[in-house]
Amino acid sequence: MVRRIDVTGADGVRLAAWEFGDPPKNDPTTDQDGTLGVLLLHGLMGRASHWASTARWLSERHRAVALDQRGHGRSDKPSQAAFTREAYVDDAEAALEHLGLAPAVLLGHAMGALTAWQLAAKRPDLVRGVIICDMRASALGAASQREWADWFKSWPLPFATLADVRKWFGEDDPWVERPNPARGEFYAEVMHECEDGWRPVFEPDQMLRSRETWVFDAHWEELAQVRCPALVVRGLDGELGRAEAQEMVRVLPRGEYAEVADAGHLVHYDQPEGWRTAIEPFLDAVR
Repeated sequence: MVRRIDVTGADGVRLAAWEFGDPPKNDPTTDQDGTLGVLLLHGLMGRASHWASTARWLSERHRAVALDQRGHGRSDKPSQAAFTREAYVDDAEAALEHLGLAPAVLLGHAMGALTAWQLAAKRPDLVRGVIICDMRASALGAASQREWADWFKSWPLPFATLADVRKWFGEDDPWVERPNPARGEFYAEVMHECEDGWRPVFEPDQMLRSRETWVFDAHWEELAQVRCPALVVRGLDGELGRAEAQEMVRVLPRGEYAEVADAGHLVHYDQPEGWRTAIEPFLDAVR
């Protein structure tokens, strides 16, 4: 089953939340059967459907809901909306309360992971655990933002077919070191068919606006304020290096560490079985 639930976020922005599986029969906020509420937060340019496989697996034991964050997926993309850190965090807070998931485990990838730990620091009463997947706590700087702006300009839009999307992002993109079919599938998921071909479901300018609100700053202080159990997961070939990941674990008051072999930044796409193996013991312990 796939069920859409509309949520009103900060400033009235309409958000689409998705439940990829039948919800448990018992109340997800109780511990009577060990069921957890889990909110899944995708990364920049992502969408809730990127979590479909993970959410269906989680729904065998828990209530798992994935959120299309503002500017992404089927959620609103108002041209004048705020794309600040505060707006993203407030949206996730509103989703937890509207969906009745709290106290929940927040499972975030990249930018979604930053949203997760910032919300955990802000509202500890709503969060019982955090899973941080391949997101750095250090500042990335102006050069990184310029690289992203240039990268967006390099996309050969529109793509004639979805096969062209998969090939470019999986093989031809200059950022690809070696062929990666999983990466091609990941980006095919965020394209939709227009009159002239296939284009992203998001506005690249809004993605850059979202990114510039966190790329220039470090986020260690918020990590130190996360009082619930937290798991830092990295792919061995991902963007989060081992030394920084282990320092994040040290800074987190109740931090743990896991890594997934043969995985890059898109850990849950590259190695879905390894990803599930990495997070399952943490979920069991939190439960």
